[in-house]
Amino acid sequence: MPARRPASARARMVSDSPLRLDRAEQLARLDGGDFDIIVVGGGVTGAYTAMDAALRGFRVALLEKDDFASGTSSKSSKMIHGGLRYIEQGNLSLVRHSLLERQRLRKNARHLVQRLPFLFPVLSHNGVFDRRLAAGFESLLWTYDLAGGWREGILHQKLTKNEVLSHCPTFKAEHLDSGFLYYDARADDARLTLALARTAAFHGATVLNGARVAEVTRRGGKVSGVVAEVGSRQVRARAGVVVLATGVWLRDWSGAGPDVEVPNIRPAKGVHIAVPWSKIRNDCTVTIPVPGRSRRATITRWGNTAYLGTTDEDYRGDLDDVNCTREERDFLLDGARTALNIDIEPEDVLGSIAGCRPLVAPPGGKTVELKRNHEIRTDPDGLVTVVGGKLTTARHMAEQTVDAAQAVLGRSSRCRTKSAYLLGAAGYDPEAIVASGGIASHLGERYGTEARFVTDILAEDPGLGRPIVDGLPYLEAEVVYAARHELARSVDDILSRRTRARIMARDASAASAERVGELLMKELDLPRSEVADQVAHYRLQTAHERAILMGDK
Repeated sequence: MPARRPASARARMVSDSPLRLDRAEQLARLDGGDFDIIVVGGGVTGAYTAMDAALRGFRVALLEKDDFASGTSSKSSKMIHGGLRYIEQGNLSLVRHSLLERQRLRKNARHLVQRLPFLFPVLSHNGVFDRRLAAGFESLLWTYDLAGGWREGILHQKLTKNEVLSHCPTFKAEHLDSGFLYYDARADDARLTLALARTAAFHGATVLNGARVAEVTRRGGKVSGVVAEVGSRQVRARAGVVVLATGVWLRDWSGAGPDVEVPNIRPAKGVHIAVPWSKIRNDCTVTIPVPGRSRRATITRWGNTAYLGTTDEDYRGDLDDVNCTREERDFLLDGARTALNIDIEPEDVLGSIAGCRPLVAPPGGKTVELKRNHEIRTDPDGLVTVVGGKLTTARHMAEQTVDAAQAVLGRSSRCRTKSAYLLGAAGYDPEAIVASGGIASHLGERYGTEARFVTDILAEDPGLGRPIVDGLPYLEAEVVYAARHELARSVDDILSRRTRARIMARDASAASAERVGELLMKELDLPRSEVADQVAHYRLQTAHERAILMGDK
């Protein structure tokens, strides 16, 4: 097993050379390896659990059946927030704790988590709430600020009608009275998850995507490890504890022994569509009412794209094939047309994402009314399961999960993630980088201080400065970096998660798939036939996604 990084390196989290993750090396460590803890599931909770365990000095492996964040953790609202709705539910403790965790992420992942202004318009009628409830809502915002919103350094503000329009000039003015502005944060969820997995590897963890755990093994009635399928190869690894952090997939496979009660999982589907920002022209996240629904929608700017979402409904279908439907698309577009003076049609939609929250709850009741608390269970045989919660509280969930795992091992070690930087965060100055603009700003917000390793690739081959997809900021050098240092294996890994080209420009990304495949073929020494299969598969996926969105399926 690899030795832990020396304390000085762990404290600085800055090195002269990038962390190079070689797939063959990670697989060799896993096959026949002897670990303290094996974490199954490479979403945000599993990745943070692996990082926490590695920082405590445990020998740990993180295994993901597809790609890091390929499930729910790349398909969230991308908001790092306390959740005003949870105050409405009476769950103030969750809000208070979420806001504390938000600020920890703002510090420890400062290159990936940015401040996000959040606008609530007050309408004379048919709004998210009308002016008669405005005073009550402001009390809610004061509660939010006092619960921890103040940590952002700015308290909520009441806005005039004209001030609301200055933040979103397309908002319909005829029924607009005023508004409220408060502050949360946002993050590219897929890159945050990947940064956690890479930071775990930096501290000695074995991390591997494309490793499907088929079985939790047991010896003498106790968990002893896992059997995983990596391509056509079956590998075994031993562990004192196995942690399941598989999110909604726990609905279909629990890994539990016989006669063991498992949590009841209710997948709650959420969707987002991407539209040109020029249609909306908002400079903050705007909450809009949706006619005939108690659920509100939000519009968040991301570059030259605006994300519009989300619904929150029970989902009983295939968890590996969740898509935004035509009905859900129309629901969101109708809401946007009702609230804004815009001409927007289905053909304007650039892309979509759909994912499922892992709610822990029995059947009955609306999913929007269910609490987002998490649950951690330790079975008598030593299997630890964590499920539920939300993106913002993943660090705390991981802390409690590792506490449970080390109790099974009979060991005790202090959690270190409250102040642990993710790779790229230490020494990063967000304001200076953003002010510099251009490529430096783009790379800084994705890689932090590690951006210099991408520019090193550009210096070696300036031809890699071309964009992957016309109109998007992602560079070909980033494909090379992802293959060398981020365990990217496929065209889909690059276009769906290492970059977000698939949601920002679905059809254009399909057109660029062949060039991405060529870069991967050269960097990873892949057979041409395998690359051709990857390109065809990606184009088939995006065509399937588009057909469902447009109602052709």
